[in-house]
Amino acid sequence: MTGSAPGHPHAPTEAVHHLDGGDLGCARLLILLRDHAAKLDPGTLVHLTTSDPVAPIDLPAWCRLTGHSYLGPVPTPGTPTYGIRVTGRPVPTRGHQPWHPATGQDRS
Repeated sequence: MTGSAPGHPHAPTEAVHHLDGGDLGCARLLILLRDHAAKLDPGTLVHLTTSDPVAPIDLPAWCRLTGHSYLGPVPTPGTPTYGIRVTGRPVPTRGHQPWHPATGQDRS
């Protein structure tokens, strides 16, 4: 997927990595995003599609925690889609608790 809607914070011809989160809930959605982001180059733009009703709350908070950039909703028809810019140095999170930073005492 490429392109941009007016006012969305990325270049109109920038390549986009699309990730379909389907109907995954909070923790599973963030684990999916974390694991995919770890495989992408820094600066990659991800469009995450999800029907999770709390994604507009969870995604910005998780991005602040990890250092990724939350770019907000992407105006597309159908299932809501959100923009995230991948950082090169994300804060690691716990295995099955992606809303907690990992520590040396991480017990997942």
